[in-house]
Amino acid sequence: MRRPSFWSRAAGLTNGHRFGTLAAMVTTDATGPTPSAIKLQPGEGEARWFLGALVTVKSSGETTEGRVAVIEHHAPQGHGSPLHVHHNEDEWFYVTEGELTFWLDGEVTTAPAGSFVYLPRDAPHTFSVSSAEARFLLVVEPAGFEGFVRESSEPAAERTLPPATVQLPSPEQMTATAAKYGLDILGPPGIPA
Repeated sequence: MRRPSFWSRAAGLTNGHRFGTLAAMVTTDATGPTPSAIKLQPGEGEARWFLGALVTVKSSGETTEGRVAVIEHHAPQGHGSPLHVHHNEDEWFYVTEGELTFWLDGEVTTAPAGSFVYLPRDAPHTFSVSSAEARFLLVVEPAGFEGFVRESSEPAAERTLPPATVQLPSPEQMTATAAKYGLDILGPPGIPA
């Protein structure tokens, strides 16, 4: 006896359900407009020099209806964040090249290429590039953190690491800008001892 194919079962020959009935049971979240697809190639996106790194905003609140921001980083050894906490978004990292070191709740984690690190909102943390250079994706959900990045950076004249002449914001400027975006700066850059 021949077994029915997937398509014949999906067409309604299984458990008395018709395919159209099953499709009618599927619902979508109608909380807002659906964003358009984003299709960026390597080297595309909004390039900025941010705290000594080249960052490229691949998606933002403007392009995803506020759902997610994706920021690609290319950073030298020692680049990192001050000890801080996000109150508005969860944050995650995916390391594509090099190695990062993270501090979260007193625990130090080394993250070589291929590593994924998730940092929930309201959890104080910091990170630092521990290899000669690193490339990684930083993703925040919902979007909004990219506004802090834009206000604390300048457009990149070239898609390279920033020259030494690029001015970094003062700690006072950074703390004030961070507060506008629901972040608290708790300490200096570097992994706490």
